[in-house]
Amino acid sequence: MREVKLKPIEATPETFRDFGQVIEASPDGDVFGPKDAQLDLSRGIPRFYIMHLEDRPLKFSDITHHASVTQCLGSIGGHPWYLGVAKPSIAAPGEVKDEATENLKQSRCGHFYVPPALDDVYVFRISGSKFVKLHWGTWHAGPLFRADKMDFYNLELSNTNLNWTLCD
Repeated sequence: MREVKLKPIEATPETFRDFGQVIEASPDGDVFGPKDAQLDLSRGIPRFYIMHLEDRPLKFSDITHHASVTQCLGSIGGHPWYLGVAKPSIAAPGEVKDEATENLKQSRCGHFYVPPALDDVYVFRISGSKFVKLHWGTWHAGPLFRADKMDFYNLELSNTNLNWTLCD
């Protein structure tokens, strides 16, 4: 295993577009539109909760994805945090380009994916009163942060953590 240092990119709607959405405050009374989180929670019961995390230093060696749900994360209090991401790569075997076919994997849940290459992993800094919505299948590692502990809003499916232990 080798250590690679990645320079964080500030998460904005433009810089984060390939991985999901950055959702910022909007005036009360605004109607639903493209600046709102475009969610897919159709494959289960949504779970919105406060996730308490401790000791999440600014490094990671594993990355995962959720094949059944979009996910939203945001720090309580707007404290800065970091998230490693790579573009979604869930695919049917026939959808994969020839050069990537040898890397095609099948999860225990049955879906196919191509693990991200190290060069395709980015780290984003999320700060202030905003949250991120990850596209369905986006690879992610984190939340990571400098503080000893932080709390996060988390929106996912009620069985995500159960499925995560059983599936990729």
